[in-house]
Amino acid sequence: MASRLNPYVSFAGNARQAMEFYQSVFGGELVLNTFGEYGQQGTEYADQIMHAQLETPSGYTIMASDTPPGMSHNPGDNVTISLSGDDGEALRGYWERLSEGGTVSVPLEKQMWGDEFGACVDKFGIPWMVNIGQSEG
Repeated sequence: MASRLNPYVSFAGNARQAMEFYQSVFGGELVLNTFGEYGQQGTEYADQIMHAQLETPSGYTIMASDTPPGMSHNPGDNVTISLSGDDGEALRGYWERLSEGGTVSVPLEKQMWGDEFGACVDKFGIPWMVNIGQSEG
């Protein structure tokens, strides 16, 4: 397998819900593994997600987990997920779903550099940027 770069997002106990939401936005195959499956049966976090991976038909990969006890969780401090391309219809659809129930900081609209761009924080506290390139034609 070639090298790959993808976001890995930590959640505070709601990784399953967040990843199921992202699957509803992007489609694809979601694999969820709990702490209980890997030796933590009987603990209060046995049903929480140790590792989740979503592989989408568009070639996106999102990985995530719930933050294990004893580790700090600071959502959004240093991760923003960027979606970009020239498929305006698909990207606008993703934007609508991701921004629903969240906070829009930059509305998705034409910017000074010529592309459509928007920024939001989704309902799980994850920042997203969407950039729709304007194809020459």
